[in-house]
This record gives sequence, C-alpha cells and structure tokens, in this order.
Amino acid sequence: MDSRAPIFGFNDARDAIVRTVVERVLSATRDPLLALNEAAYQEAKRLEGSRKPQDVRELAEWQKLARSLGRMEDAERRRRLRELSEEYAWDIAGNFDRRVYQLSSRLLPPVVSALLAPRKLMTVVRDPRRLVSLELLADRVLVQGPLAKLRSLVGRGTAVYVPTHLSNMDSIVFGYALERAGLPPATYGAGKNLFTNPVLSFFMHNLGAYRVDRRIRHNLYKDVLKTYSGVLLERGYHSLFFPGGTRSRSGGVERRLKLGLVGSAFEAYARTLQSGRERRIFFVPATINYLITLEAETLIADFLSEAGKGRFIIEDDESSRVGRVASFLRKLLAMNAAVVIRFSDPIDPFGNRVDELGRSFDARGREVDPASYMKDQDGKVLIDAARDAQYARELGEEICRAYARDTVVMATHVVAAASFARLRSQSPAADLFTVLRQRDVLTVPRDDLAADVVALCDRLRALEQQGLIVLGEDVRLGSGGDIVERAMRAFAGYHSAPVLDSRPDGVAICDTNLLFYYQNRLAAHGVAWDVIAPPGVPTGLQVQPPLPQLATPSPAASRGDDRGAAGPRAGAAAGAAGAGSANGAGGAR
Repeated sequence: MDSRAPIFGFNDARDAIVRTVVERVLSATRDPLLALNEAAYQEAKRLEGSRKPQDVRELAEWQKLARSLGRMEDAERRRRLRELSEEYAWDIAGNFDRRVYQLSSRLLPPVVSALLAPRKLMTVVRDPRRLVSLELLADRVLVQGPLAKLRSLVGRGTAVYVPTHLSNMDSIVFGYALERAGLPPATYGAGKNLFTNPVLSFFMHNLGAYRVDRRIRHNLYKDVLKTYSGVLLERGYHSLFFPGGTRSRSGGVERRLKLGLVGSAFEAYARTLQSGRERRIFFVPATINYLITLEAETLIADFLSEAGKGRFIIEDDESSRVGRVASFLRKLLAMNAAVVIRFSDPIDPFGNRVDELGRSFDARGREVDPASYMKDQDGKVLIDAARDAQYARELGEEICRAYARDTVVMATHVVAAASFARLRSQSPAADLFTVLRQRDVLTVPRDDLAADVVALCDRLRALEQQGLIVLGEDVRLGSGGDIVERAMRAFAGYHSAPVLDSRPDGVAICDTNLLFYYQNRLAAHGVAWDVIAPPGVPTGLQVQPPLPQLATPSPAASRGDDRGAAGPRAGAAAGAAGAGSANGAGGAR
C-alpha cells in the first residue's frame, strides 16, 4: 500500500477543504434570501410533528429564522448563510486516522473469520502472520477484475469507485476489496443513520467516511455536500459513491442512478484544467455480489409494500441487530466464494475507455483528449452545469451497462429464478401479487428442478460467451443438482423462515418474497421475470456486449507522459469529433 495516497494527509488538509467548500457555496448562491427561505421551509416541514427535544429546539430556531428573514439586511442574510454553510460542511467532513486504518486492516481478517469460519481461524491461530493476513478470507471473498490496470491508474489520477449497493455490509466488503487489490483507501459518503452504531461509527469516522444526512432535502445542504465531494476529487482523494443512492430494495442490479455526487467530478476536473494542473478522473464501476443478502427480508418487504414507495431510510433492518449480522457472517464464510467483488474496466467521465497509462479511447479505439470535452470552440475551459448534467446522464447509462456485464451469477440467483418460473407457470393469475401469494402450495420434484436449473445455466453460459454476464464458479462448474444443493444450504439456517424446503416428494417453494428477491438479480438479463424495471426503462435483455479490448501500451508509450494526454492534433480531433455527438457538447459550445 502506497502511504503517499492523498487520504493519508487528509486531516492536515481538512480545515482548508472546509474553507474552500464554504467559500464556493457562498459565491455560487446568488439569492441568499431564497436559499435561506427554502432551507427554513424544508427543515420546518421535516421537523414538525417530532416530539424529540432536539427536533423541537431545531424547529423553533428554523421558525424564528423564517419570521426574521424579511427584516434582515443583505449582509445579515449572508452572515447567516455562511454560518449554516460552515455548520453543514463541518458536520459532513470526515476524518482519517492512519493508526485506525492500520488497526482495521489487521483486525478485519480474524474478526470476520471468527464470525464466518471459526474452525478455519483455529487452524491458523498458531501462525500470527497468517492470522492478520488477508489470505485468511481469500477463498470466501473473491476480488476480480483488471486489478493491475487499476493499480497503475491510481498513481496517475483520481479513482471514483461506483459499485452496486445491496447491503449495509457493502462499505466494509468494498474496503476489504480495495485492500486486497493493493489499492489505496477511498473517502465515501455514509448515511448519518449508520453512525448510530458506536463500533461502526468509530471506524467509519476515522477511515475517511463523511456523513450524509439524507433527511435534509433543501438545496443549501445539497450544494454543500456536492461541493465537498468535488473539492475532494479536485485534490486527488480517491472516492467511493453508491450511485444507486440507497440499497437495492428489489435485489435487482441498478438500471437508473442518482447522479448528484457523481456529477461533481465534471466541475472538479474542469477546475484542475483551469489551474493548469490537470488531474484526470477515472470512474470504476463494480458489482458486489452475495450468495445471500443480510437484509433481504426487510428490503423486499419494503419494496413490495405501499409504504416502501416513500421510505428512503430503513433504520430497523437486520443490519441493526448484532445477532442477525453474526448469523449472516457465519453462513457466508461457511461457503467458498460467498461474496464476489468484481471491478469493471475503468472509464473516463465521458464514458471513454481508459488504458493503463490513463489515456482515453473512444468506441472506435481512437485516442481522445478528455480535456476537449470541457472546452468551448475557442479552447477555453468552462464550468457549465447544463452541459455537465448531460455528461452525467450518459455516464450513468454507461455505468449501468457495466453493472449488467459484470453481474456475477450465484447459485441462489439461478435456483430462485428456476423456482419462481415454476411457481409462475402454476399460478392461477399472471400478476405478481397473485404469484407471491402461492406460498407452500407447490412442490417440485428435485430432478425436475435440477433440469430447470441446467436449462437456465445453458442460457446464462451463452450470455457469458457474449460478455453479457459472469458466472460464478459454482454455477459454471456445478451440475444442476449441485447448484440446487448449494442454494438450499445457503438459504437454510439464516433466513427466519424456509425459502425452499426439502420434502420426500421434492422441493417445496415456501418464501416467495425471498425467491422473488434473489431471482431479480437476473431480471435485466432476460432470464428471469422482469417486473422491476424503472419507469421508462425497457424490460428484458438490454445489456450491451463489451467493446474489443484496448491494445497493451508499448514500452515506448509507457516512457511517455504519465497521464497519456493526447497531443495537439489528437486533442483537436477529439474536440471536432465531439462537436457532432452527444458526448461532445463541450467542444460544440
């Protein structure tokens, strides 16, 4: 691990970061009266009805501010705006303690192994070096993808990791993946509700996590949060965003993203260009794939309920119960390859592929200069919110395509899809809720279920050959019966009620909600019933095959500019090409 990564010096720079954030928010706020009025209205609306003493006090303060805004002089409004911006910026700002990072790196393998595989822990306890080695988890938690390329890129620019989001375990699992891959730690935004757990809060607070209060909806807070994210990227702090915004309630792979924080990368990159110190930004999609999901029962119930449509923060799920977390971890680490973190190929903010030297290449394999996307026709670098919003939408689409291609199929996904298809074929009506009500009414002969799994695996192998999905080793190599057995062992002993139950006459389909949850992981690929597509997104197979691999840079190229910036002719060509495409809006202005 390279201790020269910017995050190791974060605490020394924190004051300057907060000052920069506040000054930029103030300079960008044209109408303090409007900003303060909107903040007071939204906060009063949020707090009214709460009986918590702190909320009652805050509500009184916001109501007092709202009543006095009309009588304030402009200077007083700006002073109040500054106070609020500073309060929010310091509340958001993270912390990084090198000692806690080193401690957590050593504690993670034995602690997780003690919960997941206590027998294995006893076999290595005689060797302290193995006890604190990441090898302890190597066969349980797999890390895949272009790791050598990523290790090269983090020394040439700023990495923005944008993984899928299934569980509150994701931050811990992804942190392990970075350490395992030899990549430096990243800053990341964590919901403020997660800081209520004292142990988790201690580690998150000291490992670069910044607090995101999702209850606050007004624009001033959002501006401070987005500006903080942008300043970190501008200063070279590798970052982790979950662009789905919250955990996938359905269990499906995200097909539409929330792009607010992701969009901060465009302004950050433009500012490095304006300063004459270009620092390229590389987006790294990744999928986090679990054999079983800690909070599956709560999440799918929330997805299916009417209340779930407006419920953004769940505070009472399985991740808040120590016993359920321990049970989940023990179940996972009792099985090989129970978690797979798969990094996708990196792309630049404009969706172009990136090679080991940080050079950008378009869909035809031509080198392009990413700076050209930020310039007008006179070659001046501009910060343009409307242009960047379009770039962010296109980037979000490319990230979703990468998610689909790098989804790793587990035994539980295949068996759930096969079982749910059987249930659907026997249901008296075709609508989802009629199917879900068919609990414990169908028992499938084990050989028939295994045959269904084999047929589904054949379809999945065809998709994998096209680069549209990735099969886990258990699915790729196992027989139909083996895959059914692995899935049933994974389900048994963790979920509170049987998902599939072994009976003398076959396999009984019991928990239809959970089968629906796990089959949804394959919905976007057209091999499972797709009733979870977001509005406006087509159902079924919408995955695009990957482009041909970029050529490996020659030794001569490796000795050139570390950033791999295109020469003047290449940059001009990129700008000209961009002027005629959606991605070239910057060059066209």
